[in-house]
Amino acid sequence: MIVEPKVRGFICTTAHPEGCKQAVKAQIDYINEMPKSEGPKKVLVIGASMGYGLASRIAVTYSCNADTIGVIFDKPGKEKRTGTAGWYNTVAFEEFATKDGHYAKTINGDAFSDDIKKETIELIKKDLGKVDMVIYSVAAPRRKAPDGVTYRSVLKTTGSEYTNKTIDLATNEISEVTIEPANEEEVNATVKVMGGEDWRLWIDAMKQADVLADNAVTVAYSYIGPVLTHPIYFDGSIGRAKQDLYKTADEIDAQVKGVSAYVSVNKAVVTQSSAAIPIVPLYLSILLKVMKEKNLHEECIEQMYRLVHDRLCNPSGVPVDDKRLIRMDDYEMKPEVQQAVEKVWNEISQDNLAEVADIDEFWKEFYEIFGFKIDGVDYDADCDIQVQIPSLS
Repeated sequence: MIVEPKVRGFICTTAHPEGCKQAVKAQIDYINEMPKSEGPKKVLVIGASMGYGLASRIAVTYSCNADTIGVIFDKPGKEKRTGTAGWYNTVAFEEFATKDGHYAKTINGDAFSDDIKKETIELIKKDLGKVDMVIYSVAAPRRKAPDGVTYRSVLKTTGSEYTNKTIDLATNEISEVTIEPANEEEVNATVKVMGGEDWRLWIDAMKQADVLADNAVTVAYSYIGPVLTHPIYFDGSIGRAKQDLYKTADEIDAQVKGVSAYVSVNKAVVTQSSAAIPIVPLYLSILLKVMKEKNLHEECIEQMYRLVHDRLCNPSGVPVDDKRLIRMDDYEMKPEVQQAVEKVWNEISQDNLAEVADIDEFWKEFYEIFGFKIDGVDYDADCDIQVQIPSLS
């Protein structure tokens, strides 16, 4: 069928198989142009189909020559309904990786479940023996925990409400938004979904099954951002969850013998998740313009290459800050970048939006997530929306 983007608010309900394939190829091509890394050879990526997880899988495969198992939670295409972008990304990645001589297999299911943990561990035992790196890149709105309860995360402040500018993505109109505070039950539920509990369960299960190599490394991902977004992120309900993630990294590092655990704080990028957070899309539109003007703009693949090559594979040890965090947001948080963003934020209005922010770039990167608006793709051509992931077919 001919596939077109169908966007409602911040959600795109279609994905383009060939567009996703070309986007994956572009990321692989970028890594192949960069110096190789001396690093892990057998890697598990939990949350491997989009964004930072996909970019991580590509980076370790093509920079470190690593074998990878990816855990995803995606849907294939049906007769009249496209699959998810993550499904098509994984189809493409496995095809390219296998053709290029790399081991790449995928497990599709709920990473929070015991069944998927067991299935993954069995595949590691069968095909890889042990893994020397575990990348945890799971972002989900809900989680069914081992206690049988399904917890749902919220995007709210803690303590008091917060009012600031935002942009309506449906109309590109600037307005004010007020975000209500979460109650303690909502905060706790958000920690259950977005905190470190499931990451620790994965590591404990893998340690017990003896599928972690000696001196294995595990890394999870987070975001801190500028003071502007702190009330809804760093100090908000999600921020509480991320504090739990940092604590979990320290606990894994101290308590699980032979495993080094880190959290990488990454820069803000356009994702379906970030598009859903009030205030953030407007901040991102300004940030994109400022960072491009200063030649500091990075998408997921550039950043994950730096994480792998400069940090995780650094022969002198992994560079961290005083809280033992890997700061991949170093370009975003440069004083000159944040000062320029703040100046624009204070002056931005509907009248000057097109001049001082790059809303077109925001939308371009948004569509690219789903395989649309990518150079070299014939969007008028029929495409097979029922392609299968090779290792799952």
